[in-house]
Order: sequence, then C-alpha cells, then structure tokens
Amino acid sequence: MPNCVRVPVVGETIQSVERAAAILRLLASGPRQLGVAELARALGLPKGTLHGILRTLVHVGFVEQDAATGKYRLGATLLHLGSSYLDVNELRTRSINWADALAGRSRESAWIGTLHEGHVLVIHHVFRPDDSMQTLQVGTYLPTHASALGKVLLAHDPYGEATQPLEPATKHTIVDPAALEAELDQVRARGWAAEMEELTEGEVAVAAPIKDARGIVVGAIGIRGAVERLVPDGGLDMRFVSYVRDAARAITRDLAR
Repeated sequence: MPNCVRVPVVGETIQSVERAAAILRLLASGPRQLGVAELARALGLPKGTLHGILRTLVHVGFVEQDAATGKYRLGATLLHLGSSYLDVNELRTRSINWADALAGRSRESAWIGTLHEGHVLVIHHVFRPDDSMQTLQVGTYLPTHASALGKVLLAHDPYGEATQPLEPATKHTIVDPAALEAELDQVRARGWAAEMEELTEGEVAVAAPIKDARGIVVGAIGIRGAVERLVPDGGLDMRFVSYVRDAARAITRDLAR
C-alpha cells in the first residue's frame, strides 16, 4: 500500500494542478500501476474528483490506463517529456564529436535521433566524408518501423510499439506487426539494429542505443550508406556494426559522467 500523500493548498496555487501533480508523483514513486481506490486512499481524495483528474491526464497522454486491469501508470508522453531536455540539448552536444568520428571511421553518413510523437526526430547528421551531393537531414522525421534508428528506439521504449501505421516505404519495409515485434526482440537481444533497404532502395543502415546515467535509452546513433558498401557480399559487414556500437558506448559513457 503506497504511503498517504496529502495535497497542500498554499496561497494562490491551483488545487486541481496540485492534485494532478500529486497523482503523477505517486505513480512515479510507487508500484508500476495503481487503481482508483489505491490512489484515492493514498491522496485522501474522493473517487469522483480523482476520476475527473485521471480522465484529463489520460487525455493529454501523461497517464495511461491498462485496458485489462483498469489500473493507471505513467504515460509514454510524460516519460518522453521528462527526457526531452537531454534528448535535444545535452544529447546532441555530447554526441557531436563522436558522430564526426563515426562518419570519418566508417566513411558513411552518421545520424543521431530520438523518439518524438511516434517518429524518429533527427537531431544531428554528419555528411559522408566525400565530395558527393548530400542534403542535411537535421530536424527531419523518419518512420520508426522502417529505419535502424527507429527500431532501436522502439525496442527500448517503455511501452514500445509503433504508434503510426506500418506504411511501406519500399518493397522491403516490414509492415506486419508480428514480424516487427520479432525484429525488435532481436534488436534487444543483440544490442543493435539493421535496416536493409527498408527506408530507401539501395541504402542500408545500422544503429545502436545511447543510454543516460540511469541506463535509460534516450537516443540512437547510426550510419547509412549504399548497400554495395555495407553489404558487399550479401551479408552485413560487421565492422560497421562495431563502429556504431563503439560510438554509442562512448556517448553513453559521457552521459554517465
């Protein structure tokens, strides 16, 4: 049974906001899921009042309700917001040098992304170190199910499942939910993801997770290049996997300091 948390009313504060904050704190510090009765007893609130606040928190994505048990837990939207400062600021700052080194070592373009509203947001992009014409992709979105970065992020998302339709980008894109889940199981088991012409015909990508000091995956780093360079003999050249995982581990160590 969670400890009783009384909601103070101080000065000009808004009571409903204080109560919502108390619910979120309780869900964050107690068991993974709590029912209305448990929350009402712990907070000292009438069930009717609590239901109204919970409906609002569910509506904005800060809380989720388990369809089977009816209990509540923190929502993915709130979890993503909690790490957003790190994702778009500190993560990019700490990653720039390692992304540059990865592009130089692999001779391919390097990408860093985070989850944002069901897509991969590209927060850093380093050009392939040659004289070819390239377009900067910072700020663009990639589909989670069709990109190596997205597979890494989906595999480690607290409520990991694709929230967008599994639309085909190429004939190789995984569009079957069961096949995608099997792929994500592999990603979790081996610690990296590959994407074989699933986003763009003729291109292959490899990515690995970046973790913060708490061990939570807050981003992914990877490379993208032509299939003939990354898959020269019909199988992925594992040197590129090593390059990507080395970079991911280096950024993870920096974030842990």
